[in-house]
Amino acid sequence: MNPFAYLFQDWQANRQNFKGQLVLFLFRLAQMVNKSVITKIIFYLYLLWYRYVVDWVWNIELPRKLTVGKGLSLFHGHALVINQGVVIGENCVLRNSTTIGHKKLADGSFSACPRIGNNVDIGANVCIIGDITIGDNVIIGAGTVVTKNIPADCVVVGNPARILEKKQAD
Repeated sequence: MNPFAYLFQDWQANRQNFKGQLVLFLFRLAQMVNKSVITKIIFYLYLLWYRYVVDWVWNIELPRKLTVGKGLSLFHGHALVINQGVVIGENCVLRNSTTIGHKKLADGSFSACPRIGNNVDIGANVCIIGDITIGDNVIIGAGTVVTKNIPADCVVVGNPARILEKKQAD
């Protein structure tokens, strides 16, 4: 993929949302810089500036080492926290006050991070923690706490998360 297309791969998914477009442009640029030691050294000030503006000013934790597919959409990105070990598929939607990351285990170590499939729509105030997998085409309702695997093609709500509806294949 050419660098220009890489930087703007989330642009269409965030149309009429300039903040989402800008945050994801800066995120993709930080990912490009992060690919080699030389570019990290040359653009060190940019990486610091990215961390300051996106993390501290806009309160959106999108670590530059995060693995995210194309077409990520941010709605009201405030208070968004994503651990750098999380893997997010293509065409996913993230809303405000969402936390996605590992959990602390009884022995003091940390679990692996969640793996989120393609076309997953994550509502506001959702917490997804632990070594879990969320299938493709899942809708996670607002306020849901997900700590167990979720199969593909379903709607999930509640605390703890429960499958409300299994989508029918066309």
